[in-house]
Amino acid sequence: MTTDPFFHPISGFELPRYAGVPSFMRLPLLPPEHERFKEVEIGIAGVPWDSGTTNRPGPRHGPRQLRDASTMIRAEHPVTGLRPFETKACADLGDVGPNPADILDSMERITAFYGKLVRNGTRPLTAGGDHLTSLPVLRALAREEPLGMVHFDSHTDLYNSYFGGTMYTHGTPFRRAVEEGLLDPKRVVQIGIRGSMYDREDRDFAAANGIRIVPIEEFHARGVADVMAEARDIVGSEPCYVSYDIDFVDPTFAPGTGTPEVGGPNSYQALQVVRELDGLDIAGADLVEVSPPFDASGGTAFLGVSIMFELLCAMIGSKAAA
Repeated sequence: MTTDPFFHPISGFELPRYAGVPSFMRLPLLPPEHERFKEVEIGIAGVPWDSGTTNRPGPRHGPRQLRDASTMIRAEHPVTGLRPFETKACADLGDVGPNPADILDSMERITAFYGKLVRNGTRPLTAGGDHLTSLPVLRALAREEPLGMVHFDSHTDLYNSYFGGTMYTHGTPFRRAVEEGLLDPKRVVQIGIRGSMYDREDRDFAAANGIRIVPIEEFHARGVADVMAEARDIVGSEPCYVSYDIDFVDPTFAPGTGTPEVGGPNSYQALQVVRELDGLDIAGADLVEVSPPFDASGGTAFLGVSIMFELLCAMIGSKAAA
């Protein structure tokens, strides 16, 4: 199947990649108000928001840097030969406008934006933003039934609260998502978890609710293929979400993030894990926590958009795209 050429990216053979106004992967910019939005099957959206950050801010600037870096993405997957933009109608949907002074209002705005996508039948690929971004997105996607989730991260994001009662931070989104019935915890797997800990509250919550945690030591000992085979078994054939925190990757390869943890995967393994998602029913995905203030070379952002391209290909190769 070949999509309408209107939805194809601008080729670097037609316009130099450093020229023109950047959009995600050089796709047409079609916000939900656009007359052709109804045709979009997979939409890439930015959420420039980091009000959930508790340490080093900066991911609010991530979508802009990721867009710019994404002009280097080309039309064909180098391994599978998939040409995603000829298979599904994809577009840049623009950014969700947050309220930087109000976390709850921002989450309502994000959920409302993604509700438009759900009603249109458009599956979202999100560029964050800090990891709290995932919660309001899930509120839109999982309104009817809970989703499974494959979560790549160095942190569980399962804490209950910060600073004596703050319930919404980038360390709490998946605790809230389980409590709100947005995620089926027995179909959630968290891969790459590592680093020093405050306590075991998050691990205890995971154990009590059936969430599978694959710590980094186990990931390295078993290898990508074995770990991801288990991940596919856990998620199963029902719809799932994929959330990818760039700090899953070792900071040698991705220093531009707010809470780096040493000992992680290299940049090739960062792509491999996503390639192993093929066959899952992926309702939506995100790439979060790219922080341009800590990404002087731009290498973290380019790795981030390379991961987003892999996520896009996994979404197209999934059962939901059939």
